[in-house]
Amino acid sequence: MELTKLDADELPAPLADLRKAYDELKAQNLSLDLTRGKPAAEQLDLSNELLCLPGKDVFKAGGTDTRNYGGLAGLPELREIFSGPLGVPVPQLLALGNSSLAVMHETIVFALLKGPVDGEPWVGQQIKFLCPVPGYDRHFSLLKQFGIEAVPVPLHEDGPDMDVVERLVAEDASIKGIWCVPKYANPTGAVYSEDTVRRLASMPTAAKDFRLFWDNAYALHHLTEDAVEIANVLELATAAGNPNRPFVFASSSKITHAGSGVAFFGGSPENVAWLTKNQSFGTIGPDKVNHLRHVAFLKDTEGLLAHMDKQRAVIAPKFEMVLYMLEKRLGGTGVAQWSKPKGGYFISLDVLEGTAKRVVQLAKEAGIVLTPAGATFPHGDDPRDRNIRLAPTFPDIREVALATEGVVTCVLLAAVEKLSGN
Repeated sequence: MELTKLDADELPAPLADLRKAYDELKAQNLSLDLTRGKPAAEQLDLSNELLCLPGKDVFKAGGTDTRNYGGLAGLPELREIFSGPLGVPVPQLLALGNSSLAVMHETIVFALLKGPVDGEPWVGQQIKFLCPVPGYDRHFSLLKQFGIEAVPVPLHEDGPDMDVVERLVAEDASIKGIWCVPKYANPTGAVYSEDTVRRLASMPTAAKDFRLFWDNAYALHHLTEDAVEIANVLELATAAGNPNRPFVFASSSKITHAGSGVAFFGGSPENVAWLTKNQSFGTIGPDKVNHLRHVAFLKDTEGLLAHMDKQRAVIAPKFEMVLYMLEKRLGGTGVAQWSKPKGGYFISLDVLEGTAKRVVQLAKEAGIVLTPAGATFPHGDDPRDRNIRLAPTFPDIREVALATEGVVTCVLLAAVEKLSGN
């Protein structure tokens, strides 16, 4: 039934039915959570061998003792494993601590205080970042912390709206960066096309020190057997004469153990030297014993890819369940649409305009916690009040089904309330 085409006198009946269904939902006294994209315990269990590694072998090629100071770039063996999947040559890839978000934070701080390799310190300047929306709330929070203005730009299935991006960066020298999640974007699952990556790498910018904050967090997180690949941003930027433009970030946090993974930074040789020099004042080196654990566990790139197949086997059925439930009850209603990602950790749900906050409220009162409406926009301000991010990975599949069923009831009730003026 396409609810948006019902006449006013046809709405009371479905409204009454939905209110009854909602009362029954609340009576279940649920306690479910679809808020954050955390790995489930079953996923973490796949890497429990790490807890017994590296054993007594703490020496690597060349006599390096991983227990000791030094090695700011991280273990070469680990960088070799991730080099190919991340599209970054080993000499231009750093293996660091356990959080890529911390590396992004550091990178902004160093740009503010020291300036990028080809620019002056950003402190004291008016600084803006472009933010494809819907997007990742923690990216927006980093900007807010430092008083950097977030400028929303539309995100399509093939990446940000490049006509808008190119116009803005060409005319405004205060725009110093853009957040990019180029593969399986948070929350839509968008994959940047080769044309999009090429335009980002080569477009003229008013700011000579403009940066792509390339958060390739889901580079290996496929949900199908057909692994999606994207164009190599470092190669395209170098070919376009902008080798220093990309800052590439990634981590193993959703690959092995989220609390003790490894973060990676990639870039031009100049950018790598810039970050390493600035970090050297605050550290003598990363946790190389943890690096060695990962080398011993994953062994090589093929071992990494085989491990990700196991990850996919755990979470893909949960995504399939959500998509099945959404289609079963919302398909053809005209009040919602959703992404069908081929990878990543989220599903983006767009509900009837003006009802997202109401859906989240109804769900909370029914014992289902969702990410706040608007979280996928800077300052939590979704101007159309319609986007909701669903994170199916952490609950078990039964809980995923129950939660999705409940969310759908809330979506329908909020929509019919809106349409009927009640």
